[in-house]
Amino acid sequence: MILTKAQYDEIAQCLVSVPPTRQSLRKLKQRFPSQSQATLLSIFSQEYQKHIKRTHAKHHTSEAIESYYQRYLNGVGRNGAAPVLLDLANEVDYAPSLMARIILERFLQEHEETPPSKSVINSMLRDPSQIPDGVLANQVYQCIVNDCCYGPLVDCIKHAIGHEHEVLLRDLLLEKSLSFLDEDQLRAKGYDKTPDFILQVPVAVEGHIIHWIESKASFGDECSHHAYLHDQFWSYWNSSEEESLILWLKSPMFLKNLLLEFCWIST
Repeated sequence: MILTKAQYDEIAQCLVSVPPTRQSLRKLKQRFPSQSQATLLSIFSQEYQKHIKRTHAKHHTSEAIESYYQRYLNGVGRNGAAPVLLDLANEVDYAPSLMARIILERFLQEHEETPPSKSVINSMLRDPSQIPDGVLANQVYQCIVNDCCYGPLVDCIKHAIGHEHEVLLRDLLLEKSLSFLDEDQLRAKGYDKTPDFILQVPVAVEGHIIHWIESKASFGDECSHHAYLHDQFWSYWNSSEEESLILWLKSPMFLKNLLLEFCWIST
């Protein structure tokens, strides 16, 4: 089903006062039963990421980091098996995976001779068994698996969904016998920034002549439209100066079922 701007605003407003937990997602589904879980999760994730960007700086002051680290040490000193880091992240309204990064960096600074590199931190977050302290490794693991919006687990899921949507779109184009060039073929021809597919023979859809198609495995709110226009879409018109189709997919089955929510962008 198509989500109206008023419906989206109602969902976004509801998210202002809820923490980023699976329990909140269940409550959201109960309040908006007509919307799919995938749609609500995508909106939830985008709105929460906006909140994190607005409040990121206050969690990275030296005072805040020391306060969090001491609270972590005191908490695991009392009970190392308790979800100390996860509870701390929820209490201060910060993403659990990002809180885990803060504490891990502070721990390594204290216990290693040289400051930890970004690649080392990322590797430990992807595989907490590499962390030299077992208690901290367990705390970091709890944060990673309970984070709905950030962290290596979420990144893997997003990458997999994005790839799945591209495969579904490719299959649909082949099914319709449309001739196209994909990203790999375009890069081989020397293109720098490329859409997912350029149609070698443009097609007409609802009165619009489509030259290229870009698939985004996320909800297309206004903020996303503006960001992708600036970062990607405008550059595509260097090679195609007419209309194009951007598909904002609400779930992995959305394209497969041919229920497309899209935005037309005309030059």
